[in-house]
Amino acid sequence: MTSGSASSHSSTNSTPGLPVSAGATSRPYGRGGVNGEGPVAGALSPMLLPVLPAALDRRSEDRADPAFLASIVREQGTVALLLAQHRAAVVGESLVFLRAAEIPPEWLEGLVVYLGRVPDDARLGEDGGTALQGGADVVLVVLPEPVEPIAGVMSEPATAGAGMLPQGTQWSGFREIGAAMHPVEAGLLLEATAISNWHETHPRCPRCGAPTDVVTSGWVRVCTEDGSEHFPRTDPAIIVSVVGPDGRILLGRGARMRSTMFSTLAGFVEPGESLEQAVAREIAEEVGVRVSACQYLGSQPWPFPASLMLGFTARTEDTVARPDGEEVVKARWFEREDLQAAVAAGEVTLPTRASISRALIEHWYGGPIEDRSPEQARA
Repeated sequence: MTSGSASSHSSTNSTPGLPVSAGATSRPYGRGGVNGEGPVAGALSPMLLPVLPAALDRRSEDRADPAFLASIVREQGTVALLLAQHRAAVVGESLVFLRAAEIPPEWLEGLVVYLGRVPDDARLGEDGGTALQGGADVVLVVLPEPVEPIAGVMSEPATAGAGMLPQGTQWSGFREIGAAMHPVEAGLLLEATAISNWHETHPRCPRCGAPTDVVTSGWVRVCTEDGSEHFPRTDPAIIVSVVGPDGRILLGRGARMRSTMFSTLAGFVEPGESLEQAVAREIAEEVGVRVSACQYLGSQPWPFPASLMLGFTARTEDTVARPDGEEVVKARWFEREDLQAAVAAGEVTLPTRASISRALIEHWYGGPIEDRSPEQARA
């Protein structure tokens, strides 16, 4: 499958303004570096996508206490993140956080999950990018449907709790706002989306079909018949920037993508298969290209519904691609200048910067690729 998945903070280590991994040099990654020296963009090298710290301390030992979740919800410092029908309550590009102890009891009758504690030394910034504070505990509250904010007095009874939501509250998913979110909030939304998706799709025991109860503060389900425990699952998938012998990148358009969208190639890892074997198999199946070498660069959770995207760059000696016509309907090789020009002209649309696919493409490119501006689109 082609993919537009992944992270608002994934990027090349040497891209200006972005972090450099420990041990990596600060030389530009691309076009031979300064004066022709240094690594070449798209070449296999020790430079990887940056390793990001965990957004939260998930307090695994504490959350196993049966009384922990109920007690933490009542704490004055605990805040609640709201999800409804796979969308989060947001204002602009920031999550809405409510005081958990003040939300209506009926909101707690559905799924409530402990997400974790914001570390005291978390890099939250002072730019107003997030309302979170160090030391705050965060819980997920899943509602059956979105609740709209209500201001003032109404002639009819308001939905319980609606007045707690700030004006301007909307309901959006990670795909829509992830690229612009504060990194800590983006990580929170991915975690919340992943665990809520798992609960939604695993209400019964896979062994006997009996209902399951939610325990361990939302992180385990226990069968009511045989007592078996069931844990959240994640499906590994590889996502790959394929680079040819002449340095061009191979991008594909999936059958369900719009006509201008091109992305890196991706697919699920099959049982008994290594990640490298999955890279070689998927690329051969989707575009008929043989991989001669590959290197792992980084990963991103992509809970739509339950994937972990494992990013690779790969080399091939082939110069002709043959799309399979099912997963990939079009494949195209790009030189760097051609790709930037095609994007600027509106001929090609790339995945958003919320995706590891975009990070892999820009890793090959050697820096940010400028998207077409609204002014260019109107011209």
